[in-house]
Amino acid sequence: MKLRSFSHRSPLSALFLCLFLSIFAPSRPALTQQPTPPASQTPATSPPSKPTGMATGGAHAPVRDSRSRPITAGGFVDGAPIVFLDITKQSGLDKFRHRSGTPEKSTILDAPGSGVALIDYDNDGWLDIYLLNGSTVPAIKGKEAPPRAMLFHNNHDGTFSDVTDKAGVANERWGFGVAVADYDNDGWPDIYVANYGKNRLYHNNHDGTFTDVAEKAGVALGGWSTGPTWGDYDHDGLLDLFVPGYVKYDLDRPVFAGKGGVPEGACQFRGVDVFCGPLGFVGEGDHLFHNNGDGTFTDVSVKAGVSDPQGRYGFASVFVDLDDDGWLDLVVANDSVPNYFYRNQHDGTFADVSYMSGFAVNGDGRAQSSMGIGVGDYNRDGKLDLFITTFSDDYKALYRNDGDAAFTDVSFKAGLGSPTIPFLSWGAGFLDFDNDGLLDIFIANGHVYPVADRAEWGTTWAERPLLFRNLDGAKFEEVPPATGSGLAVVIPARGAAFGDLFNDGHIDVVLNNIDAPPTLLRNAVNNSNHWLTLKLVGGPKSPRDAMGAKVFVTAGSVRQRADVSSGGSYASSSDPRVHFGLGAASKVDKLEVRWPSGAIEQVSIPGVDRMLTIIEGKGIQP
Repeated sequence: MKLRSFSHRSPLSALFLCLFLSIFAPSRPALTQQPTPPASQTPATSPPSKPTGMATGGAHAPVRDSRSRPITAGGFVDGAPIVFLDITKQSGLDKFRHRSGTPEKSTILDAPGSGVALIDYDNDGWLDIYLLNGSTVPAIKGKEAPPRAMLFHNNHDGTFSDVTDKAGVANERWGFGVAVADYDNDGWPDIYVANYGKNRLYHNNHDGTFTDVAEKAGVALGGWSTGPTWGDYDHDGLLDLFVPGYVKYDLDRPVFAGKGGVPEGACQFRGVDVFCGPLGFVGEGDHLFHNNGDGTFTDVSVKAGVSDPQGRYGFASVFVDLDDDGWLDLVVANDSVPNYFYRNQHDGTFADVSYMSGFAVNGDGRAQSSMGIGVGDYNRDGKLDLFITTFSDDYKALYRNDGDAAFTDVSFKAGLGSPTIPFLSWGAGFLDFDNDGLLDIFIANGHVYPVADRAEWGTTWAERPLLFRNLDGAKFEEVPPATGSGLAVVIPARGAAFGDLFNDGHIDVVLNNIDAPPTLLRNAVNNSNHWLTLKLVGGPKSPRDAMGAKVFVTAGSVRQRADVSSGGSYASSSDPRVHFGLGAASKVDKLEVRWPSGAIEQVSIPGVDRMLTIIEGKGIQP
């Protein structure tokens, strides 16, 4: 029986399918969860009981190119148009090198890697780059110098300078996720860093420096935090913070097959011994922090209904209004278990509509190993759609928003199913790389098992990125990776952030690669398409950085939507400005901003191919 026949099911049929599977197929890895013990009984690291490892779509035959290379590190096309250029070395970003655990990746802590953030920290109008670093067990225990995160200042000439020491944002903890927002409405972006161990909240001091106020603010936590997100979920004009958790893990009690009561051979992938987890581990809870408006936060996770008592393995999250009722909802990508979609109830609480919405599991009724989240209106129907990255041997899922909090998995129908199966994917986003007015999809890839290079799986440790061009709002096709171009880099990518780094009207990509330097892909598309980029500034009743605002642009009879958000991708934070490709349209016929305060404003745009700042209630800033 091919469950893919359910790919066009209704949300309700998906619920019945999952209940059927949970009752009649309890050993199915993707749906197996371990009960969460009371807090007082929860071990710091839980020895896994079967099944362990990561849920996938099952083994697939290797896909190789004409030179017999695995498609994940091959398939390059001589003479294809160059879309991105790898300018990492020229830009100066190669000074950074990521490090995470041991090269062998013997434990689950070593493998996920870290995110990256684009932030205009000095308000000079140019995006700077913040790269998180990992760590090692000896470093955490004070036996060696810890790896350091790095903040790179944009020099406005295609290069970046390391300003980490002056800024005071080295972190020097085991970093995983990062989200940028102006949480205190002072007009300067701040940085939240999610770590293994205590987290940091770097408050912007307005002078090129930051101060870690996480302890004072009450958001330091502990344990293992991953991809955070900021959003004003209760409409009080103050940004709140959501922080997902992954697994409970104790450095002093590492879990290995054949040791500590774990059976020999208990942790395998396709018959090969690998590190254990996450299935079989106790999951870390999730946290929602309400902004008190005085520099402190209150943990309201349980009251709001988003604490994750089932202990699912959260990797990425994003606040966004998916049902267009004017209130921010929350989605969480969970590894190997069903995803979360929390619908805002307008009273400080959320309803878990994950299964009813069709987002908890894919069109097969199967939970995937979800890593990252992309958000965008790819079919220009005015509703936000979701794209989820997953493990190798599984397709990456595109969920079409059908309205009223209902989603349909259209991955194969859209042409994204089969081509993505060999890749193990992390960061991802919707971006209009060629400014034709249709959102395309970029995917960052890299395996978690170094043994992939020696196994006959048809995949590799380092992998090339994927770019899919949106053809017509319904179908996508892979953009050929031109030999020697940025799409032909073979890297162990993790975090991915998207934005116009050079203020030239084209979206660029920054990738944080595990145990390697980062990758800066500069957009090299040269066409006559027009564009518009907007920075939004909220009024007294909105967050100052307008987080949660929606912008609708009509040009040449085409209406597009873009939202201001923080987080998403894999543990990363992208350009807070909204960007529109306009194609051949040389003017904007209508621009409407729906502010977080609820105000709706129409703004006359003087021209295209420019960056503008719009202040709530005051229009375009001179």
